[in-house]
Amino acid sequence: MTDVREVSCRPPGKRVLLFLAALSAAGAGAALVRAAYRGPGGWLGGGLLLGLLGFAALHKATARVRADSYGVHSWTLLRRRSVSWGDIADLRVRLKYANTPRVQDTRGVSLLLRDGRELLLPLPRSRSYDDPDFDAKLNAFRALHRLHGTPESDHVPVVSYRTAGRGWAGSLALCLLLLGGAGLAAWFVPNAASGERAWRSATPCTAGTPAAERDECLTTLTAVIARTDATWSRSKSSWLYFVDGRPLDRLAVSSDGARMFEPGDSVELTVWRGEVREVVGERHVFRLHVPASGELAVVAAVCLLAAGYPGARVLLRLRGRRLPDDEVLPSALPFAGALVGTALWLLPLSYLHPTTLLTDPVAITWAAAGSTATAAFLVWAWRTTRVRTPGEIAATGVTGVMGVMGATGGGGGFAEKETDEKETDETETDAEYDVFLAARFLESTDYNPYGFGTHVVLGGGPLAVTPHPGPGRFAAKPVPVERLVVKEVRRVRGGDGDTVPSGWHIAELDDAGTPVRLAAAPDDLTRILRELASDPLRREARVSPSRRGGTRR
Repeated sequence: MTDVREVSCRPPGKRVLLFLAALSAAGAGAALVRAAYRGPGGWLGGGLLLGLLGFAALHKATARVRADSYGVHSWTLLRRRSVSWGDIADLRVRLKYANTPRVQDTRGVSLLLRDGRELLLPLPRSRSYDDPDFDAKLNAFRALHRLHGTPESDHVPVVSYRTAGRGWAGSLALCLLLLGGAGLAAWFVPNAASGERAWRSATPCTAGTPAAERDECLTTLTAVIARTDATWSRSKSSWLYFVDGRPLDRLAVSSDGARMFEPGDSVELTVWRGEVREVVGERHVFRLHVPASGELAVVAAVCLLAAGYPGARVLLRLRGRRLPDDEVLPSALPFAGALVGTALWLLPLSYLHPTTLLTDPVAITWAAAGSTATAAFLVWAWRTTRVRTPGEIAATGVTGVMGVMGATGGGGGFAEKETDEKETDETETDAEYDVFLAARFLESTDYNPYGFGTHVVLGGGPLAVTPHPGPGRFAAKPVPVERLVVKEVRRVRGGDGDTVPSGWHIAELDDAGTPVRLAAAPDDLTRILRELASDPLRREARVSPSRRGGTRR
């Protein structure tokens, strides 16, 4: 596409968007006129909502992007912007993750400027991973950039929620919000504990109790229930109504509490600190639920633990700040496992000892043992989420495999790496059995039709792709090792898809002129590449026919 001179992007369905904008504007105007004559009511809010919808539709309908020999120009309803190719370091694909399964992810194009800023273009946009129009526009943009600028990367960087280039402001805000909730809940714990002690020690009021102290003693009042109003929703209060409105007109209770009593039941109301705490009848007793100190402590602990997960995501992004923006970061799930393990000891401790964590010897011992376990979990999570680059596993054989890049002719030409006696013994042992490794070719090929393969089997026969982890080579497709040449081993990028685990590595292979990608865990990928680099004829000769039938998983 070196002959591309200009690319224009306009919103699809422009007439529909303009019609919706006009319809929303008319509806908003009618709602505002009715609100002016009949009073605000709900018409004013409806008019404002329609106005916002109309503005959004008009904003999308008027968006336009054009790229020419100078640079990229974008127009929206509120702003016009032009950037020259010399100021653009790279073109990226921004993948906006959809949280609902029915809504597809949205792809957009962003400009990475030389000063580090990033501008997201309003167009082109796509809701499909296989959109020829979007791919054609993106290729045309990149062709113009190569012709009139100097791109930093030779591939299309894809920045998603999994990659290092995604911002961490949202995770930090969520972490701070949860920490604030934990602090607020913990602040109420002492007051709740004091109220619990006062309620347990309260005694019935007597005739000689001064009026100023009657709030601290228990006052008993009699009443007759006139009717009950029980709702099925837990979010709405149920009510007990009393005859003649004495001692009060009605009392808010739970739905189960309202079903306990019937009209005509005589009950006794226990009042403490101006609040009805108990309703006692002949057959049932209803007690008002007041959050206890242990419950508030558990809420504080849950908020604190929940804040740990977005905090771990922020930590991982800061840890991988030197990685390329399109490289996938390690998953924060190990830290989530550490938080779950912490919850197993912290929540019971918070409930049973909400105010004596620093004074009770049992609580201190409990907290010390649990903190030690949590520290061990966090160290394990930190080590598990470290970034393993392909250079770190060079000593296991990838360096020798990468020597094939200079091979020419026949598509094969693998260079054999000299191994020590231990590695030779391991290779001969593996050659006796079928070894199934979780690995996937990301492209559909003749040995991986429609991407059916989930494992690669090696050892007891030729290298093959299987849709199962064994045993047996049922439905196995042999890999044409004579055609494959290793070009590069790298970490997972955003463009490799969400199905590839973040801890895997990708081997870029050349299959007789066609680029293919092989994804696997670092150690498994090294093992497969070593198998590719070895001489298949010599490997077959080393295994006797009588020993090829075994299977090892």
